[in-house]
Amino acid sequence: MKRVAGICFGALLLCLTACSTQDVRNFLDKLTARPAQSSESVEPPPPPPPPPAKPVKTGHAKKSDPKPDLTDEELVEYLRGKLLVDSPSDGFNDNLEVAYEPSTSVLTVTRPGGRCDHFLNALDTNSMVWDIFDPGDTHNSREGLLRLTVTSTRGKTARTCYDKENHLDENASSNRARFLFSSSKAEQSPGFQDNMTKALKKLIVISGGAPEKKIF
Repeated sequence: MKRVAGICFGALLLCLTACSTQDVRNFLDKLTARPAQSSESVEPPPPPPPPPAKPVKTGHAKKSDPKPDLTDEELVEYLRGKLLVDSPSDGFNDNLEVAYEPSTSVLTVTRPGGRCDHFLNALDTNSMVWDIFDPGDTHNSREGLLRLTVTSTRGKTARTCYDKENHLDENASSNRARFLFSSSKAEQSPGFQDNMTKALKKLIVISGGAPEKKIF
């Protein structure tokens, strides 16, 4: 009987030993298997986001701020400078001096033969005309001059002219103001006529003259 019990105990011990060995093996297999599964299951990091798109340039350039309007003094200096720099130089029609009196709106142009006072507050900006004036006579030929003519509004005097002795020149038409320039000098200044027209119109309106109107 004791022998049988010993045999059974030995068999049980072998069984337990075998089970323990198997459990150890299973446990080791799980330990080695987990890192592999973990490494295989880790997803790769997402790709970096694309760089921000550059703004598409259009064909329209940014509009620059409008230029401020010229002041009364700046307009006067512009006109005075042009009358002197682009003056005729024939000894008869030269613009020797140009002055402006703001209290009376009188623009005075002095030439070799005398002076003319132009009343800007009496002029009509709708009547400006450019032409080429021939200052020559039957005995002498001179360079053609670029002339700007502006008439006065009804019932007003455009200019009054005087000779060198300060006597009234009755031959000068009083309902027209005229400004003379060297045509060859004016050609060297791009947009000369347009710029002069705009500047004189502004000064006439500021002085109290008739503003420009669209007839058609």
